Amino acid sequence: MGRSAWLALCLTLSSAPLLAAPAADVLAQPAVQSPQALHAVLQAIARSGERLVAVGERGSVLLSDDNGASWRQVAVPVSSTLTAVQFVDGQGWAVGHAGAVLHSRDNGEHWQLQLDGRRMAALELAAAQAGQDERRLAAARQAVSDGADKPLLALSFSSANRGLVVGAYGLAMATEDGGAHWQSLAGRLPNPQGLHLYAVVQEGARVYIAGEQGLFLRSLDAGEHFEAVSTGYEGSYFSLALAADGSLVLGGLRGKLLRSTDQGQRFSMLDNPVPVSINALQPSAAGLWVVNQAGGLLQASADLAHLTPMALPPGPPLTAVIQAADGALVGVGFAGPVRLRTPINAAE
Repeated sequence: MGRSAWLALCLTLSSAPLLAAPAADVLAQPAVQSPQALHAVLQAIARSGERLVAVGERGSVLLSDDNGASWRQVAVPVSSTLTAVQFVDGQGWAVGHAGAVLHSRDNGEHWQLQLDGRRMAALELAAAQAGQDERRLAAARQAVSDGADKPLLALSFSSANRGLVVGAYGLAMATEDGGAHWQSLAGRLPNPQGLHLYAVVQEGARVYIAGEQGLFLRSLDAGEHFEAVSTGYEGSYFSLALAADGSLVLGGLRGKLLRSTDQGQRFSMLDNPVPVSINALQPSAAGLWVVNQAGGLLQASADLAHLTPMALPPGPPLTAVIQAADGALVGVGFAGPVRLRTPINAAE
């Protein structure tokens, strides 16, 4: 199940009538500590120095200090599914369902809740009231009424202070002080339909956001103003990456890969031999790693001109990969983390 299917399932279940007792408040219930967490469905993985940090269902956060050979679970104050994680200078952030934004100051060892769906709704309502936009105001009031059911799906911190988080229904929040305070960006985004935002990446003054129905937004002034740019493709985008050469790569439905070398003004289609929707893009010194929704892995060459499918042993589908400090490739997926046998670490 890929990111889009996972989100669709969660949204369907959250709108179904409740015939049993109300579900526990995942924002108030810490993640259960269990050996089974080592085999949980994991959605994302990041590096902080030589440490690997993986996150996933029911608030699972796993750490490895030996390049993915072994893992341990750490305490987390929420049990909502976590969808993305990033570290900058030892500080980390993870986002997930119920609008959860978690922060760590010590390479993922300890986590605190910085933001949640209820607070996000209140911030958006305040911003909508100040802007006097009736459509936005009505949507914000509904969001407050709905409570914390606001999935965050991606994040990007360009420094330990400046970050963005985005998610379903056009959710977008920004911080300039490492998450101590947040403000809504929804009013700056040309996204009147409230389309889901699946990916965000920033570098310097450039900010790029991608989402469903071909939505691609960019800002060249550090998020002060955004514009919608047509990429020539109307299918959803689930991933964004800045390649080693500085070019921007979009990945989406049916394996579509688009590249821009002029800060998102124009795009060209890359040749992908595997027409399966793309879950994640991970830049590397050798090019780009591409993970698709079938759990397959492809490696793009340094010039991004060629994509080569990698032979993987049978196993559960992957959702994301990263290169460990020793150069080996480590993946996460539907049965926890795994140190992959690829040409990079084929000798193992």
